[in-house]
Amino acid sequence: MTDKKQMRSAARLYAVQALFQMEQSDLSADRVRAEFETHRFGAIYDEGEMAEGDLDLFRKTLDAAVEWQNKIDQMTHKALVERWPIDRIDPVLRALFRAGGAELLQGKAPPRVVITEYVDVAKAFFPEGKESRFVNAVLDHMARAAKPEAFQDKR
Repeated sequence: MTDKKQMRSAARLYAVQALFQMEQSDLSADRVRAEFETHRFGAIYDEGEMAEGDLDLFRKTLDAAVEWQNKIDQMTHKALVERWPIDRIDPVLRALFRAGGAELLQGKAPPRVVITEYVDVAKAFFPEGKESRFVNAVLDHMARAAKPEAFQDKR
């Protein structure tokens, strides 16, 4: 049996993948959600078994990312240096920031947990790159803007 932490981690990875797919294909959130729930969660392929994900967290993250996309993109833009407007960054990173931003705005997990989890997702997509440090910095900035109370004694 997959433990809850692994299920939440899988849900976050799937949310990033779903948001990426939505942007690349112009499919609706409902259509992509249904596809992921049917074909990804716990599915078995020749390459191996897909992880079982926390369906509730996946749905909430996807819905919040869609509902709050403008605000999340604004938060991301503020966290990026001026030379890199959000529309110029890698679409996988953009999806990751949207999923992470959705959890920071609407989720129940502590901001530091959210940051750590999405840094791990970045490492899965970019195992050789510096992207994980970039993701850590941007999400930290976003978290401090979204939930400053979580960092009051830390700075």
